Amino acid sequence: MIVEYIRYRVPAAAEEFEAAYRRAVVPLGKAPQCLDYELSRCVDEPECYILRIAWTSAEDHLKGFRNSAHFAEFFAEIKPYVAGIEEMRHYEQTIVRTEPTLFDWAGGAEAFERLTQVFYDHVIADDLIGPLFAHMSPDHPQHVAIWLSEVFGGPDRYTRELGGYPRMLAHHLGKQLREDQRRRWVSLLMDAADEVGLPGDPEFRAAFAGYIEWGTRIAVQNSQPGATPPAQAPVPRWGWGVAPPYQP
Repeated sequence: MIVEYIRYRVPAAAEEFEAAYRRAVVPLGKAPQCLDYELSRCVDEPECYILRIAWTSAEDHLKGFRNSAHFAEFFAEIKPYVAGIEEMRHYEQTIVRTEPTLFDWAGGAEAFERLTQVFYDHVIADDLIGPLFAHMSPDHPQHVAIWLSEVFGGPDRYTRELGGYPRMLAHHLGKQLREDQRRRWVSLLMDAADEVGLPGDPEFRAAFAGYIEWGTRIAVQNSQPGATPPAQAPVPRWGWGVAPPYQP
């Protein structure tokens, strides 16, 4: 992750500036390269603003976002204020307040490997979704464990070793998954989480269930005939009560 700071001086028309940014953050938030953003106004000098944007990387910002339709929409809204930019730089975080990731809280890679092994044992025996996995490769449970580990804040092994988002997307394209199958998948996974002893505190389970609901619903959408999901995107990163922006 890299953080970009853009410092504006807006001597007049503050309301118009803020209104423009409320429109601009719509395409910004839809860009897969953007992890987070925040516009703040200086209390001591009200004509000064700081825009903070967290990007997946500087390259993703400069070569991915800048060459996308999302950037064109974003820039069209803020173009009248570009002359007021006093600083625009990327920064690497050096000292940050830390909290345990969901990956650490769950028990690390071993916990997710236990989870997926038990889960897929139940999946194969299930009458509704078992047939979907009849030809599952022996290493599929481990690959899903590596995916979940990265999503929940662990090492980026799925990106580096297993093909990242495009590989996961390929598993769902054209499968025409149904809602009843999705619900059974979620139910069996939650049962497996109890069975292997994943943390049961409400905060962890709410965040865990939030991603599972989000991810499985996206998978069903992407599996339908005529679906055109983005071909390239980073693996989502999920935190305590933090979700990627919704993209209809």
